[in-house]
Amino acid sequence: MVSTRSVSVTPSSLTYTDLQWIIQHREDRCTLCGQCTSVCPKEAIELTYRRQRMPKLDILSKKRGSDYQTFVGIRQKTTMGNACIGCSMCSMVCPNEAIMPVPNTNENRSVFFNNIKGEPSKRGGRRNVSGPTLLDRIMFDRISMLTDPALDAGRHEFNVSTTLGRVLSPEDYLDKTLNGGWIPPTREIFPFVIGSMSFGALSPNMWLGMLQGVAYCNEVLGIPVVMATGEGGCPPWVLRSPYLKYIILQIASGYFGWDEIIRAIPEMQCMPAAIEIKYGQGAKPGDGGLLMWYKVSKLIARLRGVPEAVDLPSPPVHQTLYSIEESVMKMIQTLSMAFDHKVPVYPKISASTSAKSVLNNLVRNPYAAGLMIDGIDGGTGAAYNVSMDATGHPVASCVRECYLDLAAQGKQNEIPIFAAGGIGKNGNVAQNGMALVMLGASGVHIGKYIMQAVAGCLGNEKNRCNVCNVGICPKGITSQNTKLYRRLDPDKVAERVADVYMSINTEVKKIMAPLGRSQSLPIGMSDALGIADKDAADRLQIKYVC
Repeated sequence: MVSTRSVSVTPSSLTYTDLQWIIQHREDRCTLCGQCTSVCPKEAIELTYRRQRMPKLDILSKKRGSDYQTFVGIRQKTTMGNACIGCSMCSMVCPNEAIMPVPNTNENRSVFFNNIKGEPSKRGGRRNVSGPTLLDRIMFDRISMLTDPALDAGRHEFNVSTTLGRVLSPEDYLDKTLNGGWIPPTREIFPFVIGSMSFGALSPNMWLGMLQGVAYCNEVLGIPVVMATGEGGCPPWVLRSPYLKYIILQIASGYFGWDEIIRAIPEMQCMPAAIEIKYGQGAKPGDGGLLMWYKVSKLIARLRGVPEAVDLPSPPVHQTLYSIEESVMKMIQTLSMAFDHKVPVYPKISASTSAKSVLNNLVRNPYAAGLMIDGIDGGTGAAYNVSMDATGHPVASCVRECYLDLAAQGKQNEIPIFAAGGIGKNGNVAQNGMALVMLGASGVHIGKYIMQAVAGCLGNEKNRCNVCNVGICPKGITSQNTKLYRRLDPDKVAERVADVYMSINTEVKKIMAPLGRSQSLPIGMSDALGIADKDAADRLQIKYVC
């Protein structure tokens, strides 16, 4: 028998049937061990009792009577603050398979009540749109045959790398070499970058485990993976270690963590992979970052130079800048000088209809090392629902527009474009990433996919879990609570990072081999793409196939 009874109705008139997730509990299997209630991150269930009236049905008696019986069991709470998020931690620890959350297929009214204390609802995770994405529907339909032989992906040698940094034209390079001019710094990296997730948004065990995995990929596997810090800097010992060369340092409008970085510059053993200046992100375009007070522990407060347990919102723009021209003049050149012009410096922006204008300004500046575009499906540690669901621009068409604009200027091989936002949303990370590469990107940034593939993140696009913002991550991935993040073994995280990148490396070769490409990434090779959607094919200027 399945029991879905709830406790008494709350003042907001919510019942368990109004919530997005309903907890099904089998009393015939339950032994009342209490493990499910102890691990629930939202305290959505409790071990309680109820007194139930048992009427006496004696037809010969002239008096009516009742007996009362007490039942003890698991009950679901019906307050929005304790609403079940469907993470299934209760079912994972239950020894008797007596409990599990299920999506509410009836009317779900929780959206009307999810604004407790006058605050609009916000969440972690990513935009909750289920089903195949546009990138999932793009296929690689140019297959080399006898006239242009395909390659053996298992035995042929492939150059699966891309360039981070400005690439000079042959004429400019020769001129600067002969006349002693400055040559922009570049890095040869793997095209799938671990995207910006800060030391603060992620737990210490998750962040350091990823760093170990990245170092192993570089030093043992020979896969030149790099990772971005996100806003918030990184531990001071990392800045003074040889691991810094695998890290892209991000500076955002809040400048969190940059005091530590500036102090560490004289003691750095090596240069960072690059500097990323964040102007916008796909999850909340036109808005600054936000680290909620739940996650501002003593360690995070010290690294960021702020008080403990306070919200850390970033301004929507860098306060000293008022145009892209001024930004290029001030920030990109200043940071290039700070690192002795030996580190690529590039901006990160939200995908929008104005992205092409930003790119054209970067083309004219010799210090700009590229452009990072983050689409509407980008993930976040905390964003308002209205920003994630209704603000922004898909990344595929934005990248394609920018690449075609570069091609019209003859600059397509000089300014690299990196893309993010929804890559691997449904698990097809190599397919999605290579589709964007062939649309014109030099590489992609992946974040949520790494959390899911490496650490078993429970969030999904049907609004399951997605409590990254409040620091109660049941897996310990995005929590600063030591009791939670100790659930995560950094060594296991590092091992999974290596597994994931070996797999991506193999799949990328399996995509390049039929194209007959081995010595360079097929950037902008749009004649190899097709899609069974006429409107999308026309918009992206690729083949319509059916």
